Amino acid sequence: MKRNGFRLWNIAKWRAKLLHMLSMGRTFLLMTLGSLLFFVLLGLGGMAEHNLNSSPVSSMKGFAGSLSSRFFMDMLGMELPHLDKEKGTSTFSGEKMTTFVFQMLTSVNPRDPKSLLAKEMPGMSANDPVLLRSAAGNENLDPPEDFHLPPETDEKNEQPANTDQPKEPDKTPVKEPEPGGKKEPGKPGTATEGTKDQTQTPTPPANASGKKVVMIYHSHPREAYNPLLSKTSSNPSSKSPSQNVMLVGKYLAQKLEKLGVGTVHSEKDYSTTVNDYNYNFSYKYSRQTVKEALAQNSGLDYLIDIHRDSQRHAKTTTVINGASYAQVFFIIGHENKNWRKNEAFASAIHEQLEKSYPGISRGIWGKTSAQGNGEYNQSLSDNSILIEVGGIDSTNEELKRTAELLGQIIADLYYKDQKVEKASVDKSVSAAKADAKS
Repeated sequence: MKRNGFRLWNIAKWRAKLLHMLSMGRTFLLMTLGSLLFFVLLGLGGMAEHNLNSSPVSSMKGFAGSLSSRFFMDMLGMELPHLDKEKGTSTFSGEKMTTFVFQMLTSVNPRDPKSLLAKEMPGMSANDPVLLRSAAGNENLDPPEDFHLPPETDEKNEQPANTDQPKEPDKTPVKEPEPGGKKEPGKPGTATEGTKDQTQTPTPPANASGKKVVMIYHSHPREAYNPLLSKTSSNPSSKSPSQNVMLVGKYLAQKLEKLGVGTVHSEKDYSTTVNDYNYNFSYKYSRQTVKEALAQNSGLDYLIDIHRDSQRHAKTTTVINGASYAQVFFIIGHENKNWRKNEAFASAIHEQLEKSYPGISRGIWGKTSAQGNGEYNQSLSDNSILIEVGGIDSTNEELKRTAELLGQIIADLYYKDQKVEKASVDKSVSAAKADAKS
């Protein structure tokens, strides 16, 4: 009797353990399935957002967008003592960390007093462009600054010089840029020692075929530069191609042609040629110009709209090896649903500048229709971008140096694309021959 009772007790005990294990297993299974379902839905949501949302805002904003590669290098350096660090001030200096944390928590940049009022005054912050790629030449993350009034209006209202205005134009002879060199004291974004130029390739023969592959044009052709006008204005403008952004386009086109890259340069002045001209329709006029050029030149693929920033000399200039260069902004319009392809082209130029000439690029910025046109004719080609070269106080020498640098990099990218295309064609031909033999 006792033996039967003991046996029944053991059976009950094991039954209880089995039920407990089954209960735990069921709970574990439910948690596993729930977690799996959560991550599947998360992944599907991300894919849907990527396909349905053509705006880059989600990828442009946030913590990661405001960090430079140097930040991550300094973080690794804290754990890897022998990591080869660049010379210079660490990202984790007291001043930089305080500024970064304060700006992250309050959205106010201590180095930019205007940002303190941005949240209080309508229109000051809601329409700011958004950073896509940070740059060595823009440590404070200052966005591009556009003067939205027609140039003709401001031409009649000259203003006294800003303290950032250079006292004398740069008279340094224009020379071919040399990478690397010692850092110029007091000048942000200058090149560091040991930098090697990857853009200088042997000059190919002249473009004998006459094929045009690059178009340079200007949606705001009268954006000018004070030193070229021998006057001071908050928004200098001129219809003369030797005083406005057309001069930068000319230097860029000449460099590309010299390197054997067929180039079309439009010098249309829309305020003169268009009846009932309206500044607000600038991109509509330039779009027509580009479409006409595309119809006449089947090989056109690289479309570059040259503009000028409206900030003063101290914020639009860098010094490399003792020579001044006009800095550049790259602008991507996310009203174009294929904006990522345009950004890829801008990034290729930007990254080469960061690698070989750090300090010249001020980053890649995204704009919506709230900041202007928002599309900037970039739907006409995957390789269509807007570049702002220099500011209102940039000198002829600074503009020419930067334009020729851009020309060299764009030419290198073009020839690289040609090699890839040729290799792809050769592979296809070889595959076709092999199929024919079989």
